[in-house]
Amino acid sequence: MDDTIVEMRHITKRFPGVVANDDVSISIQKGEIYAILGENGAGKSTLMSMLFGMYEPDEGEIWIRGKKVNITSPSYATKLNIGMVHQHFKLVENYTVTENIILGQEPMTRHLGFLPAVDVKGSEQKIAALSKRYGLEVDPHKKIEDVNVSTRQRVEILKMLYREAEILIFDEPTAVLTPQEIEFLLNIIRELRKAGKTVILITHKLEEIKQVADRCAILCRGKLIGVYDVASTSTREMANRMVGREVSFTVDKAAMQPGAEVLKVDDLLVRDPDGVQAVKNVSFTVHAGEIFAIAGVSGNGQTELADAIAGLIPACGGKIFLNGEDVTALSVRERTLRGVSYIPEDRQDVGLVLDFDLAENLALKDYFKEPFCHKGVLDRRAFDEHGKKLIADYDIRSGQGISTQVRSMSGGNQQKAIIAREVELESGLMIFVQPTRGLDIGAIENIHKQIVAQRDAGNAILLISLELDEIIGLADTIGVMFSGEMRKIAPAETLTANQVGEYMMGVKA
Repeated sequence: MDDTIVEMRHITKRFPGVVANDDVSISIQKGEIYAILGENGAGKSTLMSMLFGMYEPDEGEIWIRGKKVNITSPSYATKLNIGMVHQHFKLVENYTVTENIILGQEPMTRHLGFLPAVDVKGSEQKIAALSKRYGLEVDPHKKIEDVNVSTRQRVEILKMLYREAEILIFDEPTAVLTPQEIEFLLNIIRELRKAGKTVILITHKLEEIKQVADRCAILCRGKLIGVYDVASTSTREMANRMVGREVSFTVDKAAMQPGAEVLKVDDLLVRDPDGVQAVKNVSFTVHAGEIFAIAGVSGNGQTELADAIAGLIPACGGKIFLNGEDVTALSVRERTLRGVSYIPEDRQDVGLVLDFDLAENLALKDYFKEPFCHKGVLDRRAFDEHGKKLIADYDIRSGQGISTQVRSMSGGNQQKAIIAREVELESGLMIFVQPTRGLDIGAIENIHKQIVAQRDAGNAILLISLELDEIIGLADTIGVMFSGEMRKIAPAETLTANQVGEYMMGVKA
């Protein structure tokens, strides 16, 4: 008996200037975890968006449970028991967890026998039962704006389960999660399979695929390279097929040649929006030609530290010095003009203006200067020439080139755009926060080379990452934060990954 639950035959999808999917055919079995693997812009999300009814294919057919279907909308996909968790969550910020989960499928009851009303209490009981069954604990009364990223993802999963989805699509589900949250999610995916669900996992993280997936389809620039058994295919082979070339998993760098002190942080104190001390009397220095990497579990003050150094949030105590000058009270622009580049953790809310086009975003830090501005008048031609150069130099993939609205680009290519803009500033201090989050293995390799090249050019690099392998591979000096404090600072070669991990968890004082 054929257990095929999803079949996509000869799917082609075109957008202006790009063929997102080019004659792609895949077949997915009921109850398996099937991974769609590919680099940023390979067409993974587009392919699955057609399965969920967000797009319709220009050519090809979709078959569900042996029947040909024309999926014209997400609501029709829901009727076919297909659900999708998008890379950027589709939640209403000022609605509660329960309201978001039942939105569009509100169960009705009647007060006094005749007044129609939404049965919120009954919904909460159903959601509580679902969350307990799958280990997806949430507070049904909390508003989405008051919960963290991991909880928002649980809400998205519960939305699918509430709608009785049997085919579950996860689009880059671990892109914004900490290592601990990633492990928790992978366990949930395993439980979903045990419950008889079919899981489709869109990702470029090879180790996660090795942990949970049965088979993987590899896409490269819109074409299907092949479908492989995960257990018998090495991560190196996957990476090479995904990128179309040999990929290096190690970072090559020469010995550090430190120069003058560029950044000095002295007894810095920073509070979060709730007034809680997020950074507690932290002190360190970064020299020209040095990569100072800060390790730590998410939520231990690293992001607030970076934001304070860049000027996004005020320091409540202590001093920040740049090349010997006290910049503690200066604005973001004043710090940028003095030589600070900043790749933030939140690329969409902080790093980009999503409704601007790519050329405008690539010039956000320079638009008020020559050659972009002449006597207060913006020169669109200069924006376009600058944008075309960066698109070529940094392999930023966008459907309509410099005219592409940044909102429509993949998360990985949005990240490439920010890095291109900030590196091109040639600042003496470059702050990278989670620079490779959401990037494929080929792009990660390229970003690592750029960070080392900037260090070798004599710039000071402050790197903050949740990826311990990235810290160990790139750092000249490692600082470890725990509970807002800098618990350890030492040359990278004197610390093992296990020792860094112990400091991260607060085991070592």
